[in-house]
Amino acid sequence: MPVFLFDDLIFGPVKSRRLGVSLGINLLPTHSKLCSFNCVYCECGWTKNRSSLKIKLPNRDDFKLLLVEKLKALKGTPLEPDSITFAGNGEPTLHPHFAEIINDTIELRNAFAPKAKISVLSNGSMLNKQSVFEALHKVDNNILKLDGGTEEVIRNINMPLKAFRLSEYIDQLKRFDGNLIIQSLFLRGTNNNKIIDNTTDFEIGAWLEKLQLIRPKSVMVYAIERDTPAANLVKISEEELEAIAQKVTAMGIDASVFA
Repeated sequence: MPVFLFDDLIFGPVKSRRLGVSLGINLLPTHSKLCSFNCVYCECGWTKNRSSLKIKLPNRDDFKLLLVEKLKALKGTPLEPDSITFAGNGEPTLHPHFAEIINDTIELRNAFAPKAKISVLSNGSMLNKQSVFEALHKVDNNILKLDGGTEEVIRNINMPLKAFRLSEYIDQLKRFDGNLIIQSLFLRGTNNNKIIDNTTDFEIGAWLEKLQLIRPKSVMVYAIERDTPAANLVKISEEELEAIAQKVTAMGIDASVFA
């Protein structure tokens, strides 16, 4: 199974289909994935049981020094970033000093790359931690996952590794009072003898109902881009994604398609 892992704390910049010239931040192990979800489409592969392994996460002070160095080197070049993007090998908000690192990043962005947006790609599993919620509220692009409108579909696609209640998650997203971007990946296929399809009329209707409750500032509608750990998944066409996005814009919410 192909796996796409980031082997540095700071990587790129790379050209992102969603964020432009993106300087990547990986606050997770460089040799393996660490995540609270086990998404069937994740480019980093399956989330393994790591209970017996000693996990070493990047040090806050090391991160700050490396980011200063990188931003200074990129300043005034064609690769000066449009976005400083927290993603990496799993869920970035799992880092115990995530909130403090966001504060450091804002400080350094303002000093060395004032045009750059700070973006976080998150599955929202740590929103119950107030420091994480407050940190995400501070960033320019608070991008949170919602891959379905029913709990069954989310469990089948994202396979959360801890107790998950969709109603509780929606309540957490509503707390941002619109200061968030929803990212939703659409796909069809099978995994573990279960049919996976978040594109049916029923599922799209349920998803739209959740968006109406959340009222995000925008929605990113996208499809599989790289190889996936689950073998039997189908990439959704751009035409289908556009049709889904049109339903979002009809509700008065901006939507963008990334096919």
